[in-house]
Amino acid sequence: MLRVGIIGAGGISDAHIQAYLAFPEECEIVAIADIVPGRAASKLELHETLGAKAYEDPLQMLAQEQLDLVSITTPPSSHASLTVAFLRGGVNVIVEKPMAPSLEECDAMIAAQRESGKVLSVVAQNRFRDDMAILKEAVDSGLIGSVSHLRIDSAWWRGLAYYDLWWRGTWESEGGGCTLNHAIHHIDLTLWLMGRPSQVTAMLANAQHDNAEVEDLSVAVLRYGRGLAQLTSSVVHHGEEQEIVIQGEFARISQPWQVAAELPRPNGFPVAGGNTALVNELNALAEAHAPLPHRGHAGQIGDVIAAIRDQREPAIDGDDGRNAVELVTAIYKAGIEGEIVDLPLAPEDPYYRSGTLAQRAPHFYEKRASVTEQSGEIIVGASTSASND
Repeated sequence: MLRVGIIGAGGISDAHIQAYLAFPEECEIVAIADIVPGRAASKLELHETLGAKAYEDPLQMLAQEQLDLVSITTPPSSHASLTVAFLRGGVNVIVEKPMAPSLEECDAMIAAQRESGKVLSVVAQNRFRDDMAILKEAVDSGLIGSVSHLRIDSAWWRGLAYYDLWWRGTWESEGGGCTLNHAIHHIDLTLWLMGRPSQVTAMLANAQHDNAEVEDLSVAVLRYGRGLAQLTSSVVHHGEEQEIVIQGEFARISQPWQVAAELPRPNGFPVAGGNTALVNELNALAEAHAPLPHRGHAGQIGDVIAAIRDQREPAIDGDDGRNAVELVTAIYKAGIEGEIVDLPLAPEDPYYRSGTLAQRAPHFYEKRASVTEQSGEIIVGASTSASND
């Protein structure tokens, strides 16, 4: 039975709590910590059956509890220090997205994992969704051929008050805007589906939130071989209509699931009706998908539990988390410096280091309010969209 601790008692911690409760024979939540006085205790009041202990100092929890696994669900700026401390303390770690605001911090976390021999997993729960798994299976099948174009719309909408929460809305505490903290899910999915691009260019804007330093909109173009991908990251899109569309050599597939496949006439124009045989084959592939036993956070936490039990690597590790942060960093560098950025980013690059982004990024506006708590439900969008906190 794994003894589990949770650091951070904000809204996203509930997803972790519910995920652990899906595995009652394998784990038990024994402690919750949050630096805001009374917050961990209040979280335990909402989950009366846990029987866990509340702490206001995560390091005190580390010292007093015999933990096997901890979930870190705190603001991004604290991810690296907490992850390193708990790994070095002999505890396996699953840390919420984004892994950390800088590649320098990501590499320190990975180094601590390798030194400790413990499991480190970065939350990318949307890989544990049937619709995304089907898309991945279709790409890997080779049926669509080489990819010509990928369009990713990470479209969210947030009101002005969203950035009043104390850690949101500044480059230093949040690490970035919608590109880092909302589109990170779609960025991870892009890397999962396509791998690392070779080049990135981008533009950043703050279109509607004049109470935040950070961007609320970015548009990036990524180069993949002979093809291109375009990624829109936003918290200004009404309707939150999110989509991944992959245009291949032979067919187009998308999430939500849709298939189209053209055939050429002798003059190059498309044949009416298209390639129905290929459309049918891709639809059959989708229908043959075996539903995942656990989805979202439960799927990933179940994998981490199994990785600890079986002494193997988790499905999503520190390198996966780092790769997503690297692409976000390249988008920021391209947008701030106005240049095409080649990947991978080297340790000698100024944007690799902690603090560079806060020093060089524009303050689109100054943060006007800072509250420690916000009441109300965390809304994560439609069921077909990638969830976010």
